[in-house]
Amino acid sequence: MNEFIAGLPKCELHLHIEGTLEPELKFALAERNGMELPYANVDEMRAAYRFDSLSSFLTIYYEGMNVLLHEPDFYDLAMAYLTKAAGQNVRYVEMFFDPQAHTSRGVPFDVVVRGLSRAIDDAHARLGIRAQLIMCFLRDFQAEYAMATLVQSLPYREWIVGVGLDSDEKGNPPSKFAAVYARARAEGYRLTMHCDVDQENSAEHIRQALFDIGVDRIDHGVNSLEDPVLVEEILRRGIGLTVCPISNGFVVDGIKGEAIREMLDKGMRVTLNSDDPAYFDGYVQENIEVTQRELDLTRDELVQLQRNAFEITWLPRQLKDAYLAELEAYALS
Repeated sequence: MNEFIAGLPKCELHLHIEGTLEPELKFALAERNGMELPYANVDEMRAAYRFDSLSSFLTIYYEGMNVLLHEPDFYDLAMAYLTKAAGQNVRYVEMFFDPQAHTSRGVPFDVVVRGLSRAIDDAHARLGIRAQLIMCFLRDFQAEYAMATLVQSLPYREWIVGVGLDSDEKGNPPSKFAAVYARARAEGYRLTMHCDVDQENSAEHIRQALFDIGVDRIDHGVNSLEDPVLVEEILRRGIGLTVCPISNGFVVDGIKGEAIREMLDKGMRVTLNSDDPAYFDGYVQENIEVTQRELDLTRDELVQLQRNAFEITWLPRQLKDAYLAELEAYALS
């Protein structure tokens, strides 16, 4: 089954590019930028990656970004991930980036987006993998800062397909960013947002995302199963849910396998993704393997999960159909 998974054409839709910063690259960038890290070596750094909640993860996650200062740093970050993903047969990825985590440190928006975009172009030319950027707002900052970041992004609109919302969800509901999302929609961006797993008011946040904001997709979203009205609306609109099994196991109890099974059985467009793979010890292939073992997924179900992912991409229909045709051919081989 792992051999089948390895060959499966894949799509990843919940991937924080800053969360792909492996310790080896972090040390290399620190040396290049004349910085000292609070770890003696790679093993000591990895040993510090122990999380039991969203907030404990975010503390180390943001600390790790400090080595990202210049355009080549962001280029190297994205190229390293895209090379790894291409090696796992990922054909297409929509990757999150967090500009406020950099601009708040004095790194210009232009530096961030140009480095990432150049890597995306080079990876497509060299490796055949396609990617697009989703700009996330940090929900624990003010909505006004998010709006300013949105305006700052407009000159780079051709490089950014959509907007998202991430970081600490407690006390930061979707409704806080309603005006920002309305402006983003008017500017032509596609809309998604994190509704993290087992957070305070999770189901209510999903309700706001669906009915008040009108998102195109929900990141995580397993708590939608708590309310039949939410499930019905997700099914009615064909909303995609980007679930991250291994990262679930770091911040809550288990990979949420029963929820993934229920979503799949209900016909919801659930997908499997890696979230922050450098911190959670698993890229997309490992996430699929773990889920397959826990749920005893069949080949048809594995193909359905990738069919869901390609269908909910923000790609033109022609490209979607090309990837889906490749997937169907593999399923029949």
